[in-house]
This record gives sequence, C-alpha cells and structure tokens, in this order.
Amino acid sequence: MNKTNEIKLLAWKIRRNTVQMISCKGQVGHLGGSCSSAEIVASLYGSRLRFRPDDPKWEGRDKFIYSKGHAAIAQYAAMAEAGYFPREELWIVKEFGSMLQGHPDRLRTPGIEAGTGSLGQGLSIASGMALAMKLDKRGENKVYCVMGDGEMAEGQIWEAAMAAVNFKLDNLIGIIDRNAMQATGFIKDRFNTNPLAEKWAGFGWHVIEIDGHDVDAILAAYDEAAGKNGKPSVIIANTVKGKGITFAENQAAFHNGALTKEQYDTALAEIDKKIAELS
Repeated sequence: MNKTNEIKLLAWKIRRNTVQMISCKGQVGHLGGSCSSAEIVASLYGSRLRFRPDDPKWEGRDKFIYSKGHAAIAQYAAMAEAGYFPREELWIVKEFGSMLQGHPDRLRTPGIEAGTGSLGQGLSIASGMALAMKLDKRGENKVYCVMGDGEMAEGQIWEAAMAAVNFKLDNLIGIIDRNAMQATGFIKDRFNTNPLAEKWAGFGWHVIEIDGHDVDAILAAYDEAAGKNGKPSVIIANTVKGKGITFAENQAAFHNGALTKEQYDTALAEIDKKIAELS
C-alpha cells in the first residue's frame, strides 16, 4: 500500500475510533469537528510529524498543538493508532480517572504538548514553542497548530499571528480546519470571520488554501510550508463538518451531540465500507 492510501486508511480509522468513543450510550462528543479534521491529523501522525510513541518527550520531536481541543478525540484516535497508549484507553474516554479527558491534558496523556480547548490560545502556545526552538537552534523541527475557523473570532489568534511574523517563525505551520461551522450554525450566519486568506496574508503569513480531505494536497501543503524562509505559513484546509458520516455532514447538531443506536450503527457501516475499500 502506498503512503497516500495508508494515510487515507488512517483517517477512516480515526473516524471509526471517534464514533466508538462517543458510542450510543448517551455520551455526547464532538463528532463533527473530529471528522472534518481526520485527514489533517492522519497526514501528520501518518507522515510528516516527527515523534516517538515510546519516548513522548524525545527532544528531537516536532510539536503538535490541537488548538480546537474540544475535538481532541480525533487526536486521541490517531495517537492510539500510532502506539502512544493501548486502544483500550479510548473506550473509557472522559471517564473519571481516565488519561483521556474531554479536552487534552499534557499531565495525563503522553504525547500531548499543551492543554487546549479554551479557544484562541493554541496559536500563542505554538508560537512560543516555535520561538524556543529557534533560540535552541533546532531549525529542523516544526510546530504544527490546528485551529478551527470558528476560533478565528478570538482576538488572541491575531495577536499571535502578528507575533509569529515579527519573530519570523518559519518553523511554525498553522492549519485551519475550515468546515464553515461552529457550535450553533454556519459561521457566515453567526460571526463571519471571512475572508480568511486575505486576512492571514495581510498579517504577513504565507497562505496555502487546499481541499482538507485531499491527502496528497495536504502533504504537498505541509512540504510547501516547511520550505518557506523568514515567515510562518498557514494552511486553510476547506473541509466538511462531520465528513464521512452522511447524516452528520454540515449539521450543527453533531458539533457536540449524542448518537442513537441507529445512528451509531449507520455511521460504523459507512466507515467500515470505506475502510474495506482502502484495505
């Protein structure tokens, strides 16, 4: 199997793990934003991110900040597949005492770099890490920061955007999971932060816009961003909220919701069909 198909398969496994973590037992979970970012996260853990699951604090690692931490179950799903912890840990997510909580916790979970989910803060954290890497002469390492497009309404995002340009953080790669929705509806109807490309370019970032479900495009964008000198890059990844689960696509109800038994079975059937096609 070639690398592109391996990553596609990992993305669908992330979706399957996500559905199973939410389950049909009355637990709510962020299905929509986890599924929209599946290929973005899979392309990092499956190819571009430098990491060692058996040595999470390895000094040579790249760093991944999942700023939209409410959808951390997508990251947990990928980390389990990568070998950071047994997959069995996924099935007790958000339970009292579990290492996997609703928002990521760097003290509980090996491989988590920062506690996130208070929206707008992830890019500031990532910028600080990128600056520290430069001061430590670790020019080969990158910091990746995945943000939501609803998160663009937070002022701290733009403060961090200015700082990253000021400090010439070309080792910082921002990725916006642009699924066009936030918790209660479409962004254009709630708090319209568009046009994103023009805004980021105006702040001095190198801007790349892609289909966020096209693995080859994602990998090419990571490589283009990694090759920029003197300025940070942002990848605007156009995605579909709830991607891969027909009844959940572009539905605000599945930003953070529960699944009925019928929905649970339907979602797994759709996902398993894709996994079978790719296997």
